[in-house]
Amino acid sequence: MIDVDRYLSVLGVERPSAPTAEALWVLHRAHAERIPYETTDNQLGRPSGISAEESVARILRGRGGYCFHLNGAFAALLDALGYDVTLHRAGVQEEVEDPDGPGGDHLALTVGLDGQRWLVDIGLAGGIHEPLPLRAGSYTQGPFTYGMAPSSVVPGGWRFTHDSRGAFDSMVFAPEPVTLSSFEEKHAYLSADPESGFVRVFQTQLRDAKGVDMLRGRVLRRIHAEGTDERIIDSAEEFYEVLAEVFHLDLTDMDARERALLWENVTETHAQWLAARQG
Repeated sequence: MIDVDRYLSVLGVERPSAPTAEALWVLHRAHAERIPYETTDNQLGRPSGISAEESVARILRGRGGYCFHLNGAFAALLDALGYDVTLHRAGVQEEVEDPDGPGGDHLALTVGLDGQRWLVDIGLAGGIHEPLPLRAGSYTQGPFTYGMAPSSVVPGGWRFTHDSRGAFDSMVFAPEPVTLSSFEEKHAYLSADPESGFVRVFQTQLRDAKGVDMLRGRVLRRIHAEGTDERIIDSAEEFYEVLAEVFHLDLTDMDARERALLWENVTETHAQWLAARQG
């Protein structure tokens, strides 16, 4: 069981009287705007589990997570509110769709409403702000345009194409329902293996109606309708101010040693990134 009322309080949303489309849109927008995509604990070597209870607990203490945490928690909330929600095995892919199908490095959600299913996903790293219909077409949300189409290699599956300025190219998910436990092995790799990008590089993102804020290493970007604003974070003090003020991250559970370690990791990764660019 999860604490639905506390969860809704964090989102700043009143408990809906019924599982309506209007309420779903309100919940999705609030989650995208308030709960960040973030990999902080992976950088510190203390990744949390992905059970719905653990992920909801993260959110209640002012943290976020990546897709397994965010969509896992959101699915539990939607289910508790009476929505017809399904978890799907998914995978982030490149321009050409992988014939092997979704690799399980992403958890996607769909919700059924009035005979139509919708992609409901607040774990796409600065992706959609509102649900998208499982119907082929192009969809604009704020400054970004997305594509939805049936998968060409996964029978019954769907392919989401990100905006050209997004953090990845596309995401494919299979139609069959799965459980959170089916992602445990992939989560173990993504959250703890030294070769995982979620371990090597710190990142956090937060979507709103007008754009997305992204912090990758020491590079802070704001992507919006007029273009992209970018600056480099110069100090640990500024870094933690940005995490609190821009991304709403509550890091009071981190002691001085952990804060110093995270900043050291971020600084080292940034230096490696600069060297690679110059090379």
